[in-house]
Formats: sequence, structure tokens, C-alpha cells
Amino acid sequence: MKLLTYQPFSLYSNGGGNRILRRLFKGREADVVSLVVEENPLHPREGAITETIVYAAPIVRKWARWKLRNFRTWLRHGLYKPSTIKKVQIAARKIKYDVLHVIDHGPFSAALCSDEFCGDKPLWVSFHDHFSTTYGLHENSAALWKRANRRLVISEELGNEYGRLFGKADYELITDGVAATEVSEPLGTLGSPVAVYFAGLLHLEYIPLFKVLADALDLLSKQGHQFKLILRATQYMPFLENRAFTTDYRPMTLDDAELKRELDSSAILYLPIKFTRPDFYLYSLSTKMIGYLGGAGAILYHGPHNSAACHLLKKTQAAVCCDNLDAEKLSLDILNLLTNNYSISANANVLAKKQFEMARIQNRFWQEAT
Repeated sequence: MKLLTYQPFSLYSNGGGNRILRRLFKGREADVVSLVVEENPLHPREGAITETIVYAAPIVRKWARWKLRNFRTWLRHGLYKPSTIKKVQIAARKIKYDVLHVIDHGPFSAALCSDEFCGDKPLWVSFHDHFSTTYGLHENSAALWKRANRRLVISEELGNEYGRLFGKADYELITDGVAATEVSEPLGTLGSPVAVYFAGLLHLEYIPLFKVLADALDLLSKQGHQFKLILRATQYMPFLENRAFTTDYRPMTLDDAELKRELDSSAILYLPIKFTRPDFYLYSLSTKMIGYLGGAGAILYHGPHNSAACHLLKKTQAAVCCDNLDAEKLSLDILNLLTNNYSISANANVLAKKQFEMARIQNRFWQEAT
């Protein structure tokens, strides 16, 4: 059995969707071929899965002024879209596969949604984010939802919403997971300075939350507490300079063992969710959150009260949740987390084992391929 996975990102670059696929395919790499449609020129990293990369025209250049980049995006998603889809289809015709797996993300997601490419082959579609948050299109998501033999959604909220939009249909929950060996005992002592940890891509819409976090840590530092903010794979943020706490920037890594060591040595696992774009926070579950569930530290959720992540974390008491941009209120929530760190982390461990056990998720993904 050979599975062709088609998505708008390399399996070996940084991001939540990339991480989900790498972990789903772990141990089955010989059964997978990856087809990527990319907008940025890549420097592919070596991995066990063969990747074919198609570049959407015109490609993004780092030196381009932002106004020119916006114009190129308009061209890429409009005038040049048919030529990019044609290139994707030409590449797919050269690949032998038994199952087609598509990530519904971006404007080119339905390029292979036709009789030619999935007429006599099963079509599995993964829905990680609402189409309105990814430059996606209603018609693409509708076509994939209706044609799919399997619909793999990241949350019940997204599955129910797509059923409302495109027609009620069966779906399965397939997301990131936590291996049994990745669930750690809660920290016995928090250490000094207290480590506050964040890893992953940092979009501009998260900056207001980080500014509030920095102000809250300053307030607590003036009360005698000591903190160290650890940032993995983020950009430099000037507003973190001259603070009462230290900041440690670390480069991007795909080394799961290294990331796990950092999780287990950090008392506070910071999980910001942007307040903008309800279509994002209402339906998506952060892969970062799922990784945090197995950590020895405790999760500090910072974002909308009605997000899919907040609902789950509150229901299971697996985090302290702050739903505002008030530094003083956030500082009180941080003190609550420090006081109840052990029980919060223990509840998160239970949730990881009950709902996000990696072996079960991976088995569900591959069950129809055996």
C-alpha cells in the first residue's frame, strides 16, 4: 500500500500540520510519498519520506517589499492559480499510489479532487483549520468534504461546523498525540528562576498576548518572584528587552527528544491563542497544546474563553485559563498556577492518556490501509 499525501508544506519544516503528519507517518515512512505545493522557495531538509515540491507561481522572495508580496499573493491565488494546479496535477501523474490523502489548507487544496486522481482510489481528507483562516475556499472544502471516503478532523467543533456548512457526514478525530513514553510525572519542585516556555511559530496576532505576559511577569518579579522566558523558534521581540526577567531565544529544531527535555524542565507551559479570527479559535486544537499535555510543567492558557482548546482544558481542569489582556489579572492566574502546578499537570497527563494517546491515533489513521 502506498499513500500519497498532498499538502502546502514540507513534512520537514516547522509547523503544527507538519508535526501531525510526521508523527502519523512514523514507522510507516516507506508507505508514504509527499507532494508539496509551496509558495516560498524551500531548502528541503532530509527526511525518510520522499517529497516532490511544486512551487506556486510567482514564488515569494524574501527581498520583496511587503506591498509587492501582497500583489504577488493576489496574482498567485488568482491569475496564476490554474497554472499552479496544472503543475500539481502533472507531478501527481508521475507518482504511483493506492490512497490519496489531502490536507485541506490553502487555495490549491482541491487540485487533485477529480475522477482522474481519486476516481478509483480512496480519498482521505484532513481538515486542520477552517478554510477562511488559510486562504482556502468554500468551494474547495465543500468538494473535498463531499467526495472524501474519510474525513479526518482536528476537533469535534470543526467536524460539526463543516457538517452544517457542507452536509452532515461521518468524520473521525485525528490530530497530534502524546506517546506513552512522553507523559511525564509532574514537577516536584518548580526551580528558580521559574521557567516559562513557548515553542513554535509566532504570528503577529500573538504579539499583544506576549506583551501582556511580559508585563505580568514584571509585576510578579517586583513581588520577589524570578522568571526565565524560554522561546523556541520564534522571532526576536524588542519589547522583551530591559525586563525584570530574562529571555532565552533558542533556534528551531525538529528534535522531539530535545523539545521534550525542555517541556519537562519548565514549570509554566505558555499557550496563547489569538483573540482575532473566531473561525480559528472556535474550531482548531493547537498541536502545541497536545504536546504540552504530556509535559511535567503546567499549562497557562491565554486566549478566548470560548475556544475549542479552552473548553477542553477547563472541562478537564488541565490548565489555568486567562481570557483577557489585563496584566494584573494574568499575574494572579500565574500565581494560581504556581500554587496548584502539580494537580494541574497531573490532570493534563490524564487527558493526554485518555484522549490523545499517539499509538491509538496512529492506528486509527492507518486502520483502513491494512
